Amino acid sequence: MATTTSRYGSFYNEKRAASDLRKYREKGPIPSTRALIDALKAEGVEGATLLDIGGGIGAIQHELIDAGVSHATSVDASAPYLDAAREESERRGHAGRVTYLHGDFVEVAESVPRAEIVTLDRVINVYPDWERLAGLAAARAERLYCLVHPRDTRTVRLVIFVMNLFLRLLRKQVRAAVRRPDAIERIARENGLSPHVSRNVGAAWQVSIYHSG
Repeated sequence: MATTTSRYGSFYNEKRAASDLRKYREKGPIPSTRALIDALKAEGVEGATLLDIGGGIGAIQHELIDAGVSHATSVDASAPYLDAAREESERRGHAGRVTYLHGDFVEVAESVPRAEIVTLDRVINVYPDWERLAGLAAARAERLYCLVHPRDTRTVRLVIFVMNLFLRLLRKQVRAAVRRPDAIERIARENGLSPHVSRNVGAAWQVSIYHSG
């Protein structure tokens, strides 16, 4: 049986992965992911390498390989989501252009090669030791370091508070949180990266892209 390497247990399971893959095939990437993909396409991805951390069913990988990325590495703690991403890659004829690594990125980061583009799409908001994760990810970015994270607003914080209450009642271990934009930027700068693109997507999400040099 497919397993996860994280404390989240059954949350990122086969049923959820299959549902997300089906929705992606029907409607494409969700708006926040689409905004990140479009921003990266505008930067130019032809021939680039990609490291997608916690990429789920692989929407970023699939879309950017279609746009010209030469090779992607997908690291995810959920084996069911990696299986779904691999299934979609094979369907699209991308199987030979993606390397799949099952594990918690914080634990395997030292063995993961650097890439021109590093993406964290809705990952730091659910990872407890997010500053360590963000730092290790930023250190792997040769050109662009890209995140999608919750906007730091009172409304978003309230929604996440209520959501976490429901997760607690359901006895799910996963929790979400808003991460301060200045802390995200500090970590990027500590790794030689500067703010490049900042874009709000609806009321809830922010796309942040940092550039090397």
